[in-house]
Amino acid sequence: MLEGIIRESISKSAVKALRNDGYLIANIYGKGQENTHCAFKKNDFIRAVKSKTNIIFPVKVGGKEINVVVQEYQKDPITSDLLHVDLMLVQPGVETKFLVPVKTAGSAKGLKNKGVLILSKKRVKVKCSPENLPASYELDVSDLDVGDAILVRDLPELPNVKVIEKESVAIVGVIKAK
Repeated sequence: MLEGIIRESISKSAVKALRNDGYLIANIYGKGQENTHCAFKKNDFIRAVKSKTNIIFPVKVGGKEINVVVQEYQKDPITSDLLHVDLMLVQPGVETKFLVPVKTAGSAKGLKNKGVLILSKKRVKVKCSPENLPASYELDVSDLDVGDAILVRDLPELPNVKVIEKESVAIVGVIKAK
């Protein structure tokens, strides 16, 4: 489990000192909850996020164990180092907006016809409670030929999960290579 420390000071100098010590600055917030300013060891955080099987993962901050989801992160534009992460508190029974990853399965027919598979949306925005949150959307692309696409309206409908995207937006498609 990922463990973090609570930041006493949120000043610029304190943030710089924590970053120099190898910490990643984070904020944890939730509906009706007070914001928690904390910091995690950067390498531990990256390892925990990469190894998680679900969008929701547990963290331990200030002796309390809470479930969170990564809402937003900031990277350095030159070095691509993580600078800051916003974690949203997962509250059971409360409908919230989540970004669910899209995964493709199979090999598209259009790849043999000089096509290129383009994944235009890596995540789909949904609104649901944490209990109904899917781990990911698995899309079978084996029937896609050149010029074909899977749109948001073609996603499988899940109970108590509402997709908040325009229905005409393409998620994955095969285009002709130049």
